[in-house]
Amino acid sequence: MLNFTKIIAVLLVVIGVLLGAYAWVLSRAPAAPPPAVVSGSSASVHAVVIAVKSLPAGQPIRVEDVRVEQLPIQSSDTFRDAGAVVGKVPVIDVGAGTPISAQQLATGLAEKVDEGERAVAIKVDEVVGVGNKIRPGDYVDVFFLLKRDNGEIDRSQSRLLLARKRVLAYGVASVDSMSAASSQGGNATAVPRTAVLAVPVDEINQLALGDANGRLLLALRNPKDAAVPDPSLFTPLPVAMVQASRLGKSDLSKEDRALAGTALADLVTRGGRPAAVPPKGSAPQRVAKAAGQGAVATTVEVIRGSKQEVLTY
Repeated sequence: MLNFTKIIAVLLVVIGVLLGAYAWVLSRAPAAPPPAVVSGSSASVHAVVIAVKSLPAGQPIRVEDVRVEQLPIQSSDTFRDAGAVVGKVPVIDVGAGTPISAQQLATGLAEKVDEGERAVAIKVDEVVGVGNKIRPGDYVDVFFLLKRDNGEIDRSQSRLLLARKRVLAYGVASVDSMSAASSQGGNATAVPRTAVLAVPVDEINQLALGDANGRLLLALRNPKDAAVPDPSLFTPLPVAMVQASRLGKSDLSKEDRALAGTALADLVTRGGRPAAVPPKGSAPQRVAKAAGQGAVATTVEVIRGSKQEVLTY
């Protein structure tokens, strides 16, 4: 029994020595550096473009209207570079100090329309749309065909109405999408029924009259072909409003000429005066031009429902 007690005592002494040695080793090791204290604000700030002052809807953003600040927010909808928003147009009022997001800015097809132009849709089918081979971004010529409703007549008119117009959309495909397939949203087999063209605002009246009273035909052209007719070789197209026409065409802006309008008779005759309306049921007739001119004019009878109109060209 005595020997067993001695053995236990020796083991306890050995264990004590080992623990003491281990404590000495730990005391000699360098202390670990304390964890760095980083404030929550400096660790999570991000560059965000904000409005310096209130930005009204519909007004392009200028360089001095925005600045970049470090804010404790992060969103895929905000901007980090001020240059990305300069020139963009807000669709809603943006308050001063407010981060600018993509949802607040105008996007889509409207962004692809150049200044002075408007996006205008016309009806198309396989024939009008060049066998549906037209794609967004192409350039087309718009031809205008006019003939009597009740049948063919002498000198039915067909001519170039608008030259080299850019196609913004054809069917459901448009230039604001990365590809026709993605813009169609999986409906690539849909039959196109409309084409959207970029048209100068003062030429929209011609397109509208041509679409309503005749037949339009699109002619696809090579985008590298920039040739267009010389308007100085032909009689200027008059405006419909008498008050505006007195000022002279050169005195009107594009928007003024669009407001002044275009008459169907002037579109057909390029300034000629329509003949008197013959008795209902009478055949179209040839009439002499002004005295001293040997050329002969032709009247075109346009019938739309119960309305009848005779145009001369």
